[in-house]
Amino acid sequence: MVRAAAKNWAHVASVVNPDDYGPVLSELRAEGRLSDSLRRRLAAAAFAHTAAYDASIANWFAQGDDSAELPETIHISLERAQPLRYGENPHQRGARYRQAGVATWWDGVVQHAGSALSYLNLFDTDAAWRLVADMAGRDEHAVAIIKHANPCGAALSTGLEDAYRRALECDPVAAFGGVVALGGRCTAAVARAVAEGPQADVIVASSWEAGAIEVLTARRKATRLLEAPPHAGAALEVRSLGGGFLVQDADRIGAGRGEWTVATKAAPTDAQWRDLELAWAVCARTSSNAIVVVKDAQAAGVGAGQQSRVEAAEIAVRKAGERAPGAAAASDAFFPFRDGLDVLAAAGVAAVIQPGGSVRDSEVVAAADEQGIAMVLTGERHFRH
Repeated sequence: MVRAAAKNWAHVASVVNPDDYGPVLSELRAEGRLSDSLRRRLAAAAFAHTAAYDASIANWFAQGDDSAELPETIHISLERAQPLRYGENPHQRGARYRQAGVATWWDGVVQHAGSALSYLNLFDTDAAWRLVADMAGRDEHAVAIIKHANPCGAALSTGLEDAYRRALECDPVAAFGGVVALGGRCTAAVARAVAEGPQADVIVASSWEAGAIEVLTARRKATRLLEAPPHAGAALEVRSLGGGFLVQDADRIGAGRGEWTVATKAAPTDAQWRDLELAWAVCARTSSNAIVVVKDAQAAGVGAGQQSRVEAAEIAVRKAGERAPGAAAASDAFFPFRDGLDVLAAAGVAAVIQPGGSVRDSEVVAAADEQGIAMVLTGERHFRH
């Protein structure tokens, strides 16, 4: 009946949103009738409402399809959930949308202070909060610092303040203007440590202690202070492509130490295993080609977004500097040649984790044995574009 009424919008007003009761009553009282423009807008809202309803039904039925293929059709009805200051650049409009009638973890976010959020603030905060979730699961606090969707700092520690300081040591220059994700309750002590660090555009924490917000706003008035529930991603990822879309299963870190293989004569020590696991989590959330160096549960060097894997390794060890000897390193995809591994070995890296799967795996493993490096193969690639 809603659709039938909306089809006849020139003569009938179909009202599906209580927010429209006021405008309808105002025009009726003032004019005794509804204007063409209001009836047209109400009709558009009615068709959007029924389209979302039909999409929900189609998606419910599709959930019961156990086919190995992605759905033949995908029905998405989006509603604007949050206006933004602007898009990726100030001349672009931007807003956060969600599937109609379906809340996301973002709908549970509370902004306690700071300027209005922009497109990139949300994009980078999502990346930071997801990395903290990937790093969690240990009896330690996780902190991630993100700049342009890539980690420039990550660390684990029994104390959140210490975890922040250790994360910042990775690349304090890149951290300026980034997003700080605190995997725990932000206390006044943690807030003071963050306030003393580089300017952050966004600071997100699971909760805030009384006084912590005041500490930061006194020093960083424009910084957005967010309180967020646990990160929850969608089952499918959708990206625009020249007027169309690319769709894939969301990338999750599925395999763990129990499914990984030690391919070399040398096996990782307990401390190296811990660093390898952290390096793998950080590398999986870093733009390809990516190499991440970790020492003592602290990211020491991140080589991100390079066309050559050997250049990613060179950047990672250069940033790691004196922290590279004895460290662990992760590669998001296999080493096509031994040159990338040789760069890590020359810097003193002692353990490496990578997916494997190259036709030259045997040569790379032999190179690791030659240099006394422990190498772990995961069988799981994590390209990220």
